[in-house]
Amino acid sequence: MSKTLNSFAIVALASLAASPVLSADLSSYEAPPAYNEAPASSSWTGAYVGGHLGAAMPSANPFKGGKGLALGAQGGYDYDLGSAVVGGEVEGTYLGDAKMKVPNGNLKERWRAAVKAKAGIKLDDTLVYGTAGLTVTSLRDGNGVTGPDGLKEGYLLGAGAEHRFTPQISAKVEYNYVATDDVRTFSNGVASHTDLSDHVVKGGVNYRF
Repeated sequence: MSKTLNSFAIVALASLAASPVLSADLSSYEAPPAYNEAPASSSWTGAYVGGHLGAAMPSANPFKGGKGLALGAQGGYDYDLGSAVVGGEVEGTYLGDAKMKVPNGNLKERWRAAVKAKAGIKLDDTLVYGTAGLTVTSLRDGNGVTGPDGLKEGYLLGAGAEHRFTPQISAKVEYNYVATDDVRTFSNGVASHTDLSDHVVKGGVNYRF
């Protein structure tokens, strides 16, 4: 009986001696670091203002003459839908007297205002989009030709790509086809009606709020 008691006492003492070691091991255990998802790209939602510079051309062929400098400013608002972005924009552009061919001469485009809607696909910090809207163009008389009084309405179709370098600064490249239909001109007392169109290629920078 004494041997059994002695054996039991030895086991009990060994357990008591081991318990601080086990406690130390358990207290030193560190949980694995929590998984953190990669931060999502920042939203395109918000207002912006900016400027643009490019060329207005009477032909899609950039090597033909009659081009004018396209210089202007724009402002708008974008709304981020997740994988897509929609928005609206207003812009004003000086067209540098780009020449539009009409019977017996040409007219010159002086400036243009446009109201545009746009919709595009978001690729992280790059937006690829299409745009459409209404325009008002100021035309100037050409050699031997007089044009319409006041402003002429038209429409615009286009596409572009914009990349955001910081949450505030982005840059874009955009193409616009602009049609101004039924423009009446006079030459040698004879009236003519011409559908005009031009091509505008521009690069711009926006500041986003």
